[in-house]
Amino acid sequence: MTSPALDVALAYHRAWTGGDFEKAMTYVADDIVCETPSGRLEGAEAFRGFMGPFAQILTGSNLLSAFGDETTALLMYDTTTIPVASAPGAELVTVREGLITRLRIVFDRAPFDAARKAAVSGS
Repeated sequence: MTSPALDVALAYHRAWTGGDFEKAMTYVADDIVCETPSGRLEGAEAFRGFMGPFAQILTGSNLLSAFGDETTALLMYDTTTIPVASAPGAELVTVREGLITRLRIVFDRAPFDAARKAAVSGS
């Protein structure tokens, strides 16, 4: 079952998890507001600065579930990255006129913290 917001959220998700971050950014509004575990970001360039580096270390993704209606969508997924084998995350997306205007990202930071600690103690 699809909806307008879910269609946009899935297209965005497929693009950035498929290695085409520039295409993913075409679904993002210039004035996007993004809530992240480390704080609020405003504007497409701030969002690019946050998401771009993560997309570069991504090696795989498994979409676990996705739901949506006219204006909102919720995606839950698990990612594989260079430093972390399993990093679950979720995104609550608001879509207006075909673009993502608001995004709330929730992810488990513990695997990344553990990888950083292991890298420091191993050096």
